[in-house]
Amino acid sequence: MWTVVACLVPPLVFSVFIFGIRTLIITAVSVVSCVAVEAITQKCLKRPVTVKDGSAVITGMLLAFVIPPGVPLWLPILGSVMAVYVGKHLLGGIGFNIFNPALLGRAFLMASFPVAMTSAWLPPLRDLAIFSYLGTPIDALTTATPLAVLKGQGMAAFTAQFGAAPNVYTDFFLGWRPGCIGETSGLLLVLGGLYLLYRGYITWHIPVTVLATIALLTRVAGGDPLLAVLAGGALLGAFFMANDYVTSPTSKMAQLIYGVGVGALTVLIRLKGGYPEGICYAILLMNPLSPVLDRWFKPKRFAPLQGGAKK
Repeated sequence: MWTVVACLVPPLVFSVFIFGIRTLIITAVSVVSCVAVEAITQKCLKRPVTVKDGSAVITGMLLAFVIPPGVPLWLPILGSVMAVYVGKHLLGGIGFNIFNPALLGRAFLMASFPVAMTSAWLPPLRDLAIFSYLGTPIDALTTATPLAVLKGQGMAAFTAQFGAAPNVYTDFFLGWRPGCIGETSGLLLVLGGLYLLYRGYITWHIPVTVLATIALLTRVAGGDPLLAVLAGGALLGAFFMANDYVTSPTSKMAQLIYGVGVGALTVLIRLKGGYPEGICYAILLMNPLSPVLDRWFKPKRFAPLQGGAKK
């Protein structure tokens, strides 16, 4: 758990540099809220308090990572209650929850406060003025995310605002673009994901199939596959959310099918749904199918050899 937290710190630091110190404040509020809600919930339910295991910290960081950098501070507090109290404890408890808690908290915030969740995007600060936006009226600084521009205005408007290839690929991979707090720097997210792969905490099956499916189906639909991976939350979702131990399958074949499902639903929501980004809902829709996929692809046990037969 704490290794995952450590891998999430570099994207957080980068977000402070490009969006201002407010992103650090939002993340701190989210983490403290998740830890407090978990401790209070476990006390009330007469269960052992397990806040030291790092799971509540991860939930708080991921919840902050998938919300805009200009939201009011009460928003992550409400999201923490939904993520931890409802998503984690009421829907199964630690180790048995059906849905990814952080994404459930984000879905709740999007459904309940759509204006606050879609009008608090900030442009990146190339001068690295980390104390900018602190106390600045958000309405004067709002901008559109790359996926929102692509979906609502088309490729011409996207190119006019963000630039053309290959420069736009470099900018987006490094993180110079609007977006949620923790999703912008593809480089840091990939490095964190590769470290988790190196340590054996995750396997390649889910992230590779998620990203490959998004790129392939976007290409089939006539879009830019590289932009589809870099312009939204695909990297964050593929490496740090779709791999959640509790809500993802355990068998390798089930993980491959699960990853394809997440990628396909992401592209479907992006192209046909009402939201420009779809990976949050794609993961939530696939979460309940994890135990079903594990049962379908459960390894078969064969009878032992009898009568001294040779192999």
